[in-house]
Amino acid sequence: MNTVIELLRSHRSIRKFSTDPVSQDIIEELIQAGQCAATSRFIQACTVIQVTDPTIREKLCEAAAGQLYVKESPVFLVFCADMQRHQLACDMHDAEMLSGFTEQFLTASLDCALFAQNVLIAAESLGLGGCYIGAIRNKIAEVDELLRLPDKVYPVFGMCLGYPAQDPEIKPRLPLGVVLKQQNYDDDGDRQRISAYDELVRDYYRTRTGGTKDNSWSEQISDMLVKEARPHMLPFLQSKGFLLK
Repeated sequence: MNTVIELLRSHRSIRKFSTDPVSQDIIEELIQAGQCAATSRFIQACTVIQVTDPTIREKLCEAAAGQLYVKESPVFLVFCADMQRHQLACDMHDAEMLSGFTEQFLTASLDCALFAQNVLIAAESLGLGGCYIGAIRNKIAEVDELLRLPDKVYPVFGMCLGYPAQDPEIKPRLPLGVVLKQQNYDDDGDRQRISAYDELVRDYYRTRTGGTKDNSWSEQISDMLVKEARPHMLPFLQSKGFLLK
């Protein structure tokens, strides 16, 4: 196993950070690493907003279900899918931009995910840790207003970064046979593989929480998917000029 694969396989979400600051030079180096990610048709549709203002951080924390590390982490970034600069590019050439297509939403959102993962991996290579904050979408309209985002831009997720002040275990992932298929989608045996995996996850949670959490993966997923999943997202995205076609 080479050092890159070893780094990837050692990923943990870090939610407790030391008070050591992260220099702006490092942050900018991480963003430049993010820019090197693959981007669909060179669209480069990700904008990152670094939030340092304590008042805004406090409000973002409230919007993200009160996750304290949103306001306490040394660095907080918001990754935005951005088609506004493409409007500007069209205006520069007196071209009428056709917007609102689902494909544009997908490519911009995927660009953000690829960009952000590069940032996090680069951060981990420098001894930092971090975690994604999808909960900013709980109150996405408030986040949108806080960050003064124009039309054709929406906040996809946040990211906390800093030097770790915890050393959590690596969370076990699904068995390879569940996620890697050959030639076609054949799920024979997946129920048995997931049942065995459930016990690994249950043991992981017991160890991590001192026995206070006793969930399997399939229990966690089934509990989650019987509930609505942010139904406010579609009208919000449409109000921003996405998913209209």
